[in-house]
Amino acid sequence: MMKKDLLGIKDLSKTEIMELLQAAKTQKPKVHDRNLRDNSLKGTSLTTLFYENSTRTKMSFLLAGEYLGAFADDLNISTSSVVKGETLIDTGLTLEAMGTNVIVIRHGMTGAAHLLAQNVKCSVINGGDVLTNIQHKRCLTHIPFGKIKASSKGLM
Repeated sequence: MMKKDLLGIKDLSKTEIMELLQAAKTQKPKVHDRNLRDNSLKGTSLTTLFYENSTRTKMSFLLAGEYLGAFADDLNISTSSVVKGETLIDTGLTLEAMGTNVIVIRHGMTGAAHLLAQNVKCSVINGGDVLTNIQHKRCLTHIPFGKIKASSKGLM
């Protein structure tokens, strides 16, 4: 699975979903054992861009990035130029120009992640929007920590 973006679970085949779940299962021990954490994402910069409040999803991605050696940080929307009217696309392009490789976005506007992905070269992960279904959110929240048991039943 080498797609640039992860915008929704409906965009994935059963095989791709199973690969994600298996990868999560493999990574899960790193949550509880610091000695197992590695630098497989060294040199990667991950930024969360959350226009809506979140604890689990945001922290799942930030911590998973750090556990794998990435530089992971959050752009606090309330203290960014978004407050002065900066557009989503301009914010994404600014983050990309600063070296961000992956943007995890949660936005109240349906299609915001798709819009961002179409306008930046870095990878975009949809951390939730108005129409993102509960299975997608649950999957995204738990994938970084490997909390989902891999089963192909009922995925599609």
